[in-house]
Amino acid sequence: MTRLLIVAALVAVIHMINTLIYAVRLSGVRTQRLATALSLFQVIFLLSSTANLIQAPLLSSIVEQAINQGLQHAVQAERIAEIVLSPFYQEQLALLSKDIRFVIGAASVGTLIGWVLIPPFVKFFTRAILIFDEVGSVPRVFLMVVFSPRRVREILQRRKPEVIPEQNENNFKFTSIPKGFLLFNIIITGFYTVGVLSSLYAGALYPQFRQTAGFLAGIINGVAAILMATIVDPTAARITDQALRGARAEKDVRQMTYYLAATRLVGTVFAQVILIPSAYVIKYVAQAIT
Repeated sequence: MTRLLIVAALVAVIHMINTLIYAVRLSGVRTQRLATALSLFQVIFLLSSTANLIQAPLLSSIVEQAINQGLQHAVQAERIAEIVLSPFYQEQLALLSKDIRFVIGAASVGTLIGWVLIPPFVKFFTRAILIFDEVGSVPRVFLMVVFSPRRVREILQRRKPEVIPEQNENNFKFTSIPKGFLLFNIIITGFYTVGVLSSLYAGALYPQFRQTAGFLAGIINGVAAILMATIVDPTAARITDQALRGARAEKDVRQMTYYLAATRLVGTVFAQVILIPSAYVIKYVAQAIT
């Protein structure tokens, strides 16, 4: 149980950071330094990558434990296929499904936290961009924040960062933001959320070739990556560039930020729906190629 809670906490952090990515474009538009904003966020994104490196083997060990317990209890069966159909193994699968759904629930919680943190994060990140623009070095920014906060205040007073308006109903009023790419963001988030999780569950359904099933997570993630690269990212970049050129109001980028975060939250809920179907698709593909 402790291991599961650690995995859930790490997944929540990952999805919180991935949600805050949407706010980076808003900070870039506000400061007119989009490239700097995207570059600086990579420092924060390292936390997400580190959390992912830790949670992946922990989650795999939870799945392996469920499989091994099921197989060891039914040692009298002659074939693994028969073991999988045994009542005890099916019980282990049911428990594993609950654990995986708990992890997906943690992804929803992390996304919700990230959504709520967008206004203060934009305010913080806007100031970070202005300080970096003055100092020119990430390590020096960290040292200045720790050892010379007075210098930081002087820079911010001189650069006068704009006050970020609080989240309100205007942030959720549709303007000319395309509706289709928001719908695709739901689908993409759902696929990305269950990509690895469904492959792990498929490995439990088909334990004799669970390594093959694990590698087939690329099927789910591949579909999501294609949709992200062809529909969501280009549209979001176009809206951001239009705001930078003055062809759109900044509020369009702000509204897009909140809508992307909201649809990402819906996408994590959608992941609960497609978890089992995705696992069976991976299982059947694994069976077909083995």
